[in-house]
Amino acid sequence: MSGKTTIYVNHSYVFLAILLALLVVAAVALVFVGALSIAFEKVGFTPLAILLILAATLIGSSINIPVGKLKSTTPIVREKTVSWMGMTYQIPQVGYGEAVTVVAVNVGGALIPAAVCIYLLIKSSASTIILSFVGVAVVALVTHLVARPVKGVGITTPVFIPPLAAAIVAVILSPGHAVTIAYVSGVLGTLIGADLSNLGKIPALGAPVASIGGGGTFDGVFLTGIIAVLLAAL
Repeated sequence: MSGKTTIYVNHSYVFLAILLALLVVAAVALVFVGALSIAFEKVGFTPLAILLILAATLIGSSINIPVGKLKSTTPIVREKTVSWMGMTYQIPQVGYGEAVTVVAVNVGGALIPAAVCIYLLIKSSASTIILSFVGVAVVALVTHLVARPVKGVGITTPVFIPPLAAAIVAVILSPGHAVTIAYVSGVLGTLIGADLSNLGKIPALGAPVASIGGGGTFDGVFLTGIIAVLLAAL
């Protein structure tokens, strides 16, 4: 009697599982793109403009433009070898060196959403522009209060607090122009409250590069504007 165990794999089940996983991914992608399209349509963009914005955002998500450097003093631990009475010891010595963090701006996660905000403000009335700036100030304050520096990661914020704050502020300030105010407040408020106001904390996090706008397409700044518009539209 043999002790070998033979495992039979039903290839049809494996194929169905892979097909189901692909369908789930495709469905999620379609819902995501559909949500983006609805949000941009709400603020007045044509289907062609939406396509161009999404394409530019996807491409720009991998592009970071360096804009400056932040320097800080960081402890450096070195080991010194000491011999005594025939024994060798490793003694740690702490020194200090200069660490440099490169500050960059992400094209897809910061510049393009900011450009959309500028375009919307140019098209808006003076009252809407003023109310949008009020909304930006409120969302920036809320975002700054909930933002947390995480060593080795960067500045993190709860996903839904900035867009929820932007939507609520927009509806309160101007129900008739809530979607524009929600998008501008969400994008610029998050950029200011999470990234710009916390630049001084970045060097202590040990990151060689600090990207304003983060990972681009799926960064909090980009998604905040989209979610805020959808919430305000409801």
